[in-house]
Amino acid sequence: MRIHELSNLLANQIAAGEVIERPASVVKELVENAIDAGATQIDVIIENAGESLIRVIDNGEGIDPEDVPLAFTRHATSKISTRHDLFNIMSLGFRGEALPSIAAISDVTLNTTTENSPKGIMYHIKGGKQVSATPANGRRGTVVSVRDLFYNTPARLKYLKRPQTELSRIADIMNRIALSYTNVGFTLRADGRHLLQTTGDGNQQRVIAAIYGRDVAQKMRAIAGEDDDFNITGYVSLPELTRGSRDYLTILVNGRFVKNFSVSNAVIRGYGSKLMVGRFPMGVININTDPLLVDVNVHPQKSEIRLSKEDELSTLIIDTVKSCFADENLIPDAYENLYGEQPRQSKETIIPKQVAPWSIPEVKISEPSRVTVNTGIDVNEVVINHKSDLSSSEVSNFVEKYSNEPNLPIFDDELAVQVSEDISNYQELQPIAKNIQEELDVAPKKSSGFPTLSYIGQMHGTFLFAQSHEGLYLIDQHAAQERVKYEYYRKKIGEVGTDKQRMLVPITLNYSVSDMLKIADKSSELETIGLELESFGPTTVIVREHPTWFEKGQESETIKEMVDWILRDGNLTVAEFREKTAIMMSCKRSVRANMHLSDLQARTLLEDLAKAENPYNCPHGRPVVTSFTLTEMEKMFKRIQDSHEAWEEYDNHPY
Repeated sequence: MRIHELSNLLANQIAAGEVIERPASVVKELVENAIDAGATQIDVIIENAGESLIRVIDNGEGIDPEDVPLAFTRHATSKISTRHDLFNIMSLGFRGEALPSIAAISDVTLNTTTENSPKGIMYHIKGGKQVSATPANGRRGTVVSVRDLFYNTPARLKYLKRPQTELSRIADIMNRIALSYTNVGFTLRADGRHLLQTTGDGNQQRVIAAIYGRDVAQKMRAIAGEDDDFNITGYVSLPELTRGSRDYLTILVNGRFVKNFSVSNAVIRGYGSKLMVGRFPMGVININTDPLLVDVNVHPQKSEIRLSKEDELSTLIIDTVKSCFADENLIPDAYENLYGEQPRQSKETIIPKQVAPWSIPEVKISEPSRVTVNTGIDVNEVVINHKSDLSSSEVSNFVEKYSNEPNLPIFDDELAVQVSEDISNYQELQPIAKNIQEELDVAPKKSSGFPTLSYIGQMHGTFLFAQSHEGLYLIDQHAAQERVKYEYYRKKIGEVGTDKQRMLVPITLNYSVSDMLKIADKSSELETIGLELESFGPTTVIVREHPTWFEKGQESETIKEMVDWILRDGNLTVAEFREKTAIMMSCKRSVRANMHLSDLQARTLLEDLAKAENPYNCPHGRPVVTSFTLTEMEKMFKRIQDSHEAWEEYDNHPY
């Protein structure tokens, strides 16, 4: 076997596989080069999700005409010169791989002019080979146009996703860079549409508003903290503003967007118990530190780094986020929590009493009216606490009062008629109440072997006690109702019809441009469960109607959860999406811990649970019911003794 050296073109195409994965990689590398060149305005133009055209225009320093061909040579860079520079990197690029990798797999045209050069240059390179280099006039800065990406490596095209998905990745990269470099104005246009525009005024909260919407930006809180090694600034969302994944946390280290689990986890830990389980905050965390503590030369794409003193950094982030919310009023609006986003009623309006969201009206039985008769004796004065009190004067007067009046009428005629009617009504309702009670006490026994349970009581508003002839049962009320509602919603979501509830006030939701592109790409999946989202601007969708099975007052939260599933996992099939939606709906709409149920509600829950296909586990797999058999309970109370001791011997103990 002979060893030979690869050609420069082939080496560049191999390296391009690491540096340039998709169109978003090209955008990232070119925009970072523009930032390193000192640009204050960067415009990005996209056609056909980047496959046909990616053009990046900046007003940076430009490149000297004689250096342009060298810029497309591997490992040629202006960022570092010595080994010392490699450990003191403050620029975004430094490896000298981006331009040659891009040129090896596309058709590239570069126009650049410097401030000191009288004329610029237009350089054309295709497939790694120079086509032309001609003088050209232009304003200070650089314009790079990349066409026909992967034209000579068609196998790479097979691994690209749908155009909307690829475009959403480009928008996401631009969002992260815009959040990092707030002093640079960015615009992103795709096929004639404006997807992003920032002013470059240095205000990070305004950039957040431009990306995620004003409503999100208003619910962000500034953070600041530092120690001997790190300085932290940025914004984090209030606990009420969360998303279904941690993708909405942007971690910036010395201006570079990176992915670091320990840092994002530290942000989440800083919230403590203020976050709901399975929900993650939004935020932008700027970490500034000595470059010697950061190793960015880990991956060709420079999205992964190594941090020294990572534990100290995590502790600082946790303390900083905690202190942010220490004095913050996090008490939500009670009316909004209970009754949804509706206008407050006037003070004269009677607000209905809070009940469990799935409660069933209890059967109320009117009891006979209690009547008092004026006897002239204050009954409250007759106090009998001891045997000696029977000989008191008050008792004697009471006995004397009635000793000669055995036939004294205690009701007048009108009152007697009313009491008679009440007693009659009460007697008529007694058989009905008895039948209802009997029906509730006896739940049908399933063929699966689920026992017939008789409700006993509730503990701490969380667990239900029930019994059968086999023993004692403990039921987790949330898990039980979660199972019941899951089977209900699974059926309802699978039976999506034309029945819709049109809202008087439509719901508007704000998302970043990258999320909007994903939502548009998955609109058909949303429609399969009866949800139609209309575009209402570059970062807003509007919902005018919803399926009738939505819980009243929970429409907005339900829609947000459903969209989050799509954004979190774009590869969900329709069946998987319906399944996850049913699980989410059942969890969010079930009775919680510390919610006290009436006897009727508890018995109804047990009855519904017994009818479930699987009454033993909630949709997440947690157990719904546990039991103690009679034998186990007898052992606990020593009613069943060891085999060496008979009951007669045990009962004849001397004490």
